[in-house]
Amino acid sequence: MSILTYNGGAMLAMKGDGCVSIAADKRYGIQMQTVGTNFQKIFEMGPHLYVGLPGLATDTQTVMEKIRFRKNLYELRENRKISPKVMASMLSNMLYEKGLDLFLLNLLSQV
Repeated sequence: MSILTYNGGAMLAMKGDGCVSIAADKRYGIQMQTVGTNFQKIFEMGPHLYVGLPGLATDTQTVMEKIRFRKNLYELRENRKISPKVMASMLSNMLYEKGLDLFLLNLLSQV
């Protein structure tokens, strides 16, 4: 069994004409056992910018803390809100710098 299926999770994103939709389950479980039903997997980064992180719960929380830190640092340095392209580049660099010691999560993004 894959470690990615340990906590499980499902996420769906759709893009339409002038709109987007992102949905995720809120189940937190350990394999077939449900522990909670209010686990956040979609995070708002700005008025029109969201990040969805399904996968291992501990890695979801760790990556979200790192993303928030880097986003806040960017906004303080640049004195403007982060754009989706900059966020995508930042996430790409953050996941790449980890090297072979990967985060066990799936990243859903569209720029």
